[in-house]
Amino acid sequence: MLEELGLWLVEAIGRLGYVGLVALMAMESSVLPVPSELVMPPAGYLAYRGEMNIWVALLCGVVGSLIGAYANYWVAGRLGRRVFIRYGRWVLLTQRSLERTERFFSRHGEIATFLGRLFPVIRHLISIPAGLARMRLDRFVAYTSVGAAVWCGVLLAIGWLIGAAGGALSRDQLRDYTHRAVVLMIPGAVVVAGCYFIWDRRRRGRQAPPAPGAVRDDGPD
Repeated sequence: MLEELGLWLVEAIGRLGYVGLVALMAMESSVLPVPSELVMPPAGYLAYRGEMNIWVALLCGVVGSLIGAYANYWVAGRLGRRVFIRYGRWVLLTQRSLERTERFFSRHGEIATFLGRLFPVIRHLISIPAGLARMRLDRFVAYTSVGAAVWCGVLLAIGWLIGAAGGALSRDQLRDYTHRAVVLMIPGAVVVAGCYFIWDRRRRGRQAPPAPGAVRDDGPD
């Protein structure tokens, strides 16, 4: 049964083609329940068999992810804040916590957007606080695209490796491979986040104005 599902996924992605990849990944990046681990690995499997170009598939995955993410970003930026302020208490979201989230994204939205794209569940939602915080659109697009490229690349590689090993795709197999990939990415994500916060602290320290009364050394007259 599971192998039949895998074969159906491969055939379905093959029939839908690149346009189907864009559409499905756009749905996956929004709030619609389309798991990316059931979309991109079959494309990688087909790429191994020579029925798809892996680079075009990667581009389609990134474009689709960006479309879905931008939909969440736009809705949150235009409508979300009023809705969250009015109804947030029903999901234990206060205006104070919402303001803290907005302040965090105004300072660290880039790294949060990039890393959020790498992990299940978070990547579906990370665009919402970015929209609420009015994160700069060019930065949102750039960091979302890079994060989506990494994630889609990992999923394509999973499909390629399964094809190279002569295996058949199954939902349990894809879930197992995806879980392993996420676990392996955690240390790298921690290192990237740590380097970012060290760099950000030093950058802000250099930009901070001197304390009142501090003697400024301008060198010899």
